[in-house]
Amino acid sequence: MRAQDSATAARTIAVTAPEESTSGRTAADRTIGDRTAAADRTIADRTAAADRSTSEQKASPQKASGRKASDPGIRGTLLALLGVVSFSLTFPSTVWGLESFGPWSLVAVRSTLAALIAGAFLLAGRVPLPERRHWAGLAVVAGGVVIGFPLLTTLALQTSTTSHAAVVVGLLPLTTATLAAIRTGRRPSRTFWFAAVAGALVVIAFTVQQSGGAVSTGDLYLFGALLVCAAGYTEGGRLASLMPGWQVIGWALVLCLPLMAVASVVTLSIEPVDLNAHGVIGLVWVAAGSTFFGLYVWYRGMAEIGIPKASQLQLAQPLLTLFWSVFLLGETLPPAAPLAAVGVLVCIAVTQRAKN
Repeated sequence: MRAQDSATAARTIAVTAPEESTSGRTAADRTIGDRTAAADRTIADRTAAADRSTSEQKASPQKASGRKASDPGIRGTLLALLGVVSFSLTFPSTVWGLESFGPWSLVAVRSTLAALIAGAFLLAGRVPLPERRHWAGLAVVAGGVVIGFPLLTTLALQTSTTSHAAVVVGLLPLTTATLAAIRTGRRPSRTFWFAAVAGALVVIAFTVQQSGGAVSTGDLYLFGALLVCAAGYTEGGRLASLMPGWQVIGWALVLCLPLMAVASVVTLSIEPVDLNAHGVIGLVWVAAGSTFFGLYVWYRGMAEIGIPKASQLQLAQPLLTLFWSVFLLGETLPPAAPLAAVGVLVCIAVTQRAKN
């Protein structure tokens, strides 16, 4: 019996042992499977998170590039408008300056002072000299914007009123756009040209109505100023796309410094000088405000939004000058000015929306 029981127990142990081993392996397999599934889920979650991150990174530059694409247009328009406001004060400031200086000495001294300011900024910024290929364009800017336009308009203001000169110079945007199309090869749309010509016709009609249809010597000076200034703006706008705008006008002013310094000494010794508050304020503004600061922001804005669109913003300049002529000089505002204002502002809106 004992022998039989021992044999039975041995068989029982032999049978039971494999069952325990199989159960242990099954539990281990389940544990390993659970861990594998958890690891797979973790990897899947990390992969999904990485995909979302990658998608967001791809989308983010697109949004940023969209903002960057729109910001320069807004910034350029604001800079150009700031330049137009600065320019609109030029004629009233010139009239004030003529209370103390003669026309030739006023132009020479204003250019000399503006050149000294520009030279100080260039030295402070350690700006290198422009490349040789840019000096011809800078000479055009200097001749048209720094010397030609100030001189011709100053001579015109001796016989013309500020309001009359302002509306004649209102033709400057169309003149600039035309020269820019010839110089740069850019072709604005028909809508642009229609609005530009319409704005010019409004200005011409206003001018003819005010002058009674006669063309005076002052008008001839003003038409000459239109041509030389448009040439300077066009070339300056082209150069402003190759170098910072303030450097364009800065180097153009410095280029004129030797000539204008000598002219200042000569003209101040010939023409009478009678200093007063208006004369000094007018001189300071046309030198620092119109000639340097105004052209600085103007060329920056022109480089960002293009010469044609920037030039059309100048359609608002004669209207602003009319306001300053009444507010600062006490001139009587012509009755047709409000109608001209509406027509010009409509043209500005159309040209700013027109595509090239």
